[in-house]
Amino acid sequence: MTEPAGFILAIGSAAWLGILTSISPCPLATNVAAVAFVSREGATPRRALSAGLLYTLGRSLAYIALAAIAVFALSRLLAVSGFLQGTLYKLLGPVLIIIGMIVLNLIPVKLPAGSLSPSEDSVRRGGLWGAAGLGALFAFSFCPVSAALFFGMLIPLAVRHDSVLMLPGVYGIATGIPVAIFATTLALGAHRIGAMFNVVGRVERWARPATGGVLIVVGIYETLRSVFNVL
Repeated sequence: MTEPAGFILAIGSAAWLGILTSISPCPLATNVAAVAFVSREGATPRRALSAGLLYTLGRSLAYIALAAIAVFALSRLLAVSGFLQGTLYKLLGPVLIIIGMIVLNLIPVKLPAGSLSPSEDSVRRGGLWGAAGLGALFAFSFCPVSAALFFGMLIPLAVRHDSVLMLPGVYGIATGIPVAIFATTLALGAHRIGAMFNVVGRVERWARPATGGVLIVVGIYETLRSVFNVL
């Protein structure tokens, strides 16, 4: 596979990870809250779409900032440690298996509760740009699944392709696009939003198990190949 083709595949993977993050139960709950915010007070479809896009921008910038720190630190660490590179290569398979099990909820993980959620008044005072702040704050509110996808999948992908901006940005856009769509739909007609959430729920019910299963299978293959030299 050529390098351009590999990077295109990485972009598609980052987008899929972002979509999967956005429709997982915990992030979906924050997106519902975001929809309620950007569509509040009888917002027009145009204003709702603008707020949704700013929310997406806030998420993307937050993920880019966090990924830049992680990618820079990990890249510098790998650059000075050949031993660590070999160790991480052998850990890839087991890590993929663990991430797949977390995605499938086979491993219960509890993250410490954060206090990043803004009050309604503080966000409201920001006006339309408050949606961007809301997106940035919600981006840092990781749950086990979103943390596994971001730190366990996206960051290694970004390190591999030396992409501090593109892949995290694509991931962030993918996590925020549903908010823009839902908010505009709600502004056009509240009765339509329920049907859309039902569709999202159905997609999530097969997308998450499928992704988790693929991660486990790939993790088993990589473990057999790099650790046990079976394949």
